[in-house]
Amino acid sequence: MKIATWNVNSLSVRLPQVLQWLETEPVDVLCLQELKLTDDKFPLEALAQAGYQSVSFGQKTYNGVAILSRHPLRDVVRNMSAFEDPQSRLIAATIDTPLGPLRVLNGYFVNGQAPGSEKFEYKMRWLDALRAWVAAELAAHGNVVLLGDFNITVDDRDTYDPEGLRETIHHTTEERQQFQALLDLGLVDAFRHFEQPEKSYSWWDYRELAFRRNRGLRIDHILVSEALRPRLAACTIDKAPRRYERPSDHAPVIVTLA
Repeated sequence: MKIATWNVNSLSVRLPQVLQWLETEPVDVLCLQELKLTDDKFPLEALAQAGYQSVSFGQKTYNGVAILSRHPLRDVVRNMSAFEDPQSRLIAATIDTPLGPLRVLNGYFVNGQAPGSEKFEYKMRWLDALRAWVAAELAAHGNVVLLGDFNITVDDRDTYDPEGLRETIHHTTEERQQFQALLDLGLVDAFRHFEQPEKSYSWWDYRELAFRRNRGLRIDHILVSEALRPRLAACTIDKAPRRYERPSDHAPVIVTLA
């Protein structure tokens, strides 16, 4: 069984690419971020024709998340009830898979802009609330996957310039401590569970030939609960869609559960 996360940076622009990718990589579950469209414009029919049920939580111009599944979806939740937020950043659903019920938590984490800014403080508050929410989800569900665009590098392996970017946004001690706090709840970084090639990234700036030069960051993550650790079979980054015409600046990350 394969589960993927992909920040598509506008689904209205990238829907043909999503459908193309699903033809070549027919994952069981695909979680999307940065839809940049409202729910009434979400392409339910096109995705259904491709074999996927979908639930979305959209927003005009910015943000937006969705879960696509080849298996039945239920118990959908949008955002955290304990954290009032006008941004569409979280969607969760239980998916009845051949491996049993799987709780999928899909998030477009706050960017944070810059350390010391109001947006950074918002990011820290949001992450504090997220940790409490994820803890509750773990208590209620045995098999949990938390995935999405975290906007956090975990350590120096996840950035093309660890010294030059140290303590800048996505690289701060505070952000990395927040990531570790999520792991401390009983989650496993699926990508780092396996030996990986050096300089493995999931995002590259559109500017300065960053993708061609592999000047990237690994900020898209898949975390699984301890109950799923024995089922981890592989976790990879598929860079092929980053070579599409007018691509997203992110690449899909895929976890395989045995």
